[in-house]
Amino acid sequence: MLLILHPDTPRDSEEYRQTMSFLDNLENVEVRVHDVSGSQQTLTELYLIGDTKALDAETIRALPAVERVIRISDDYRILGRHRYAGRQSGFDYNGVHFDQDNLNVFAGLCAVDNPENVEETLRVLKANGQVCTRMGAYKPRTNPYSFQGHGSGCLPWVFELAGKYGIRVIAMEVTHEAHVQEIDQALAEAGQPTGVMLQVGTRNTQNFELLKAIGRQSTYPVLLKRGFGITLNESLNAAEYLAYEGNANVIFCLRGMKTEAGNPHRNMVDFAHIPVVKRLTRMPVCIDPSHSVGTRDKAPDGLSDIVHATAQGLIAGANMVLVDFHPNPEKALVDGPQALLPSELPQFLEDVQLCHDTYQKRRAIWAGSED
Repeated sequence: MLLILHPDTPRDSEEYRQTMSFLDNLENVEVRVHDVSGSQQTLTELYLIGDTKALDAETIRALPAVERVIRISDDYRILGRHRYAGRQSGFDYNGVHFDQDNLNVFAGLCAVDNPENVEETLRVLKANGQVCTRMGAYKPRTNPYSFQGHGSGCLPWVFELAGKYGIRVIAMEVTHEAHVQEIDQALAEAGQPTGVMLQVGTRNTQNFELLKAIGRQSTYPVLLKRGFGITLNESLNAAEYLAYEGNANVIFCLRGMKTEAGNPHRNMVDFAHIPVVKRLTRMPVCIDPSHSVGTRDKAPDGLSDIVHATAQGLIAGANMVLVDFHPNPEKALVDGPQALLPSELPQFLEDVQLCHDTYQKRRAIWAGSED
């Protein structure tokens, strides 16, 4: 059972205390508290877990702090919509807002290689008004002899440069709980010049102990990529692990399905699932066209496959784009063949905005239709 409290209910209010006192005395029921912070207000949601079938919804609804009671029988108990379109979605982090209606672009290096390439990338991002990027310090690889990333050694200068160029959020993959601690320490020593969105890669979508550890921290939001070859339901349940542990500031990333049917692309593009994820959950949806397509080759129309795939995702309502750029793709230590050039960023951003505007116009066309 899900209880939504009246907006901006203070924890020290008498209404809140009376409500929690009643709920804490229910037998065989555990109460979990989650705050959902939007741009306009903060909502507190209470999840009653356990023997809730016998609870009378009207009695619960009469509690002084409760605005709405929703019976939950579906998966994704915390992140799900549960047929209630009014559930607040989205969150703010370090001055950047994320929800199912807006759009953020995270262009940058799949893997950090040297300070010169990082600075050149960030310089171009700033010149084009961008405040988010991707920078890979920890890189899980299929081949044990492949470059694994510079790890914590590059964090001090990556964070310093991010602060210099006004970057507010860096998407950075982690593969171990210790990486979160290293990021904590490096940000603190650098004076908190930027923020980090922890990225869970496709190889770790079902690393449940890692998901639990990341979910227990509330400092950083999380970008969870869909698993290599598992169902959408299995990947969404992986996101629920994060929320169950306490961190519901999660963005779900579609990055293509690993199957030979996707050839000659790196993966089979799965961006048709964008509206499905938004219908089932409250999570903003990200697309990763670089890892979906895996090549910057161009079609006869002069547009690269990555640009076309990006457009497909945005037309379907994607809220975030995670895309590879590199000043010297031929010398990139990871995924050079799929990286776009910084000189292409202005056109890419213009195309992105065009597609997002088209999506908004599509919504307007259908706004008056029946459900």
